[in-house]
Amino acid sequence: MLAADPMTILLSAFICLLLGFVLFGRKRNVCQNFPPGPRPLPVIGNLLLMDRKQPYKALLKVSKKYGPVCSFQIGPLKTVVLCGYDTVKDALLNDEFADRPAMPMLDDVAKGHGILSSNGENWRVMRRFALSTLRDFGMGKKTIESKINEECDHLVQKFSSYGGKPFDTTMIMNAAVANIIASILLSHRFHYENPTLLRLLKLVNENTKFMASRIAMLYNTFPSIMRWIPGCHKSIYKNAQELLEFIRETFSKQKVELDINDQRNLIDAFLSRQQEPNSGKYFHDDNLTILVFDLFVAGMETTSTTLRWALLLMMKYPEIQKKVQDEIEKVIGSAEPRAEHRKEMPYTDAVIHEIQRFANIFPMNGPHATTKDVTFRGFLIPKGTFVIPLLASVLKDENYFKKPNEFYPEHFLDSEGHFVKNDAFLPFSAGRRSCAGENLARMELFLFFTSLLQNFTFQAPPGEELDLTPDVGIATPPMQHTVCALPRA
Repeated sequence: MLAADPMTILLSAFICLLLGFVLFGRKRNVCQNFPPGPRPLPVIGNLLLMDRKQPYKALLKVSKKYGPVCSFQIGPLKTVVLCGYDTVKDALLNDEFADRPAMPMLDDVAKGHGILSSNGENWRVMRRFALSTLRDFGMGKKTIESKINEECDHLVQKFSSYGGKPFDTTMIMNAAVANIIASILLSHRFHYENPTLLRLLKLVNENTKFMASRIAMLYNTFPSIMRWIPGCHKSIYKNAQELLEFIRETFSKQKVELDINDQRNLIDAFLSRQQEPNSGKYFHDDNLTILVFDLFVAGMETTSTTLRWALLLMMKYPEIQKKVQDEIEKVIGSAEPRAEHRKEMPYTDAVIHEIQRFANIFPMNGPHATTKDVTFRGFLIPKGTFVIPLLASVLKDENYFKKPNEFYPEHFLDSEGHFVKNDAFLPFSAGRRSCAGENLARMELFLFFTSLLQNFTFQAPPGEELDLTPDVGIATPPMQHTVCALPRA
């Protein structure tokens, strides 16, 4: 069979979209006082304005022209975009913006289960269970700190094995962070070369990249049409199903050996709840599958990506790296880093905060939806409207950050070198939909970062240019690069 010409596929897709709009498209209710935005084209809306590699940049441009509460359209779907710390904070802390919108690409996988894309009582029950169980298994406590430090030792050994020669940190960092969440979910640690782990990480990395594509956006707008058109949206679903099958096989084995009096991990805790009377409404296998899926992906991707940015930025700014290492020597020395050291290390703390701010890992935030008709900042936003509280606009708000487009740790330091909080530091979002694993992520970032800089000085390979342009993805990773980890005496 001959491969279809890309232009033929594109033309066919456009014709299908046009037919779909004419035959199946629904008329949207025009709201008299809806937030302003650019004039949409027929069928595709404002899709052509979307930056292919960094979609959030198009939304920032729209906001500059139309204000902090504006709108953007993909197909017939009107989306409200919120920009700037004050606007985003007011919305995130308002329960009227706390729902998740319908997103066919996610809904096809999750089907309303788990916590990331569910709503209503199912979301409340699953989030409450996840938070309490994560705490029970050590999140924010000494027990998980010990596991992170053990993983730091493995990571240091792996970095040392390269003998100062260039290597790519992507899969190694993914694996190290994945092992922490896996210890909570599965009571299991994988070797970095374990083929099962590498396969799972590849699936997650691919989907993170594919989810930011235009074709994924089109799928969420025209799912009944796009199902028949080739593209990466097919791979997203296939990859997700493979990961879900691994999860199902895992908890099926744990069911056989379950001891409710000796719960080893989150899966055991969930399976134990299934044994309780009247628990079947929420504590069923479908919720367990998607909950573990949500926690594994969220618990691995953003933290490992932040750490990769951290090493890239230390190579780019060796003088900052040296100041961090000097503070490590002064406070920790050759001892094992501990979470309690953080309060004695204001410069390192400021650098970690600035890495998170500058890296802008999750620029578009998780999508939100209004729970009812809302009047917000003078505009009427109907119930169920898709809302994007743009975190990129918060982390680079020039009203709160002196040099928003530069890497500048002094954003979190006063004139005497003391650490200072900044209200606009919201990398974990805020409100009811904020990151459930924030405390775990903060501990991981500090311990991994200090352990690596305690043991190595990071440099770019000779002659290699360091590019701080983010790569493609809903969680924005750095461009592919290699590092040289030089052992410290």
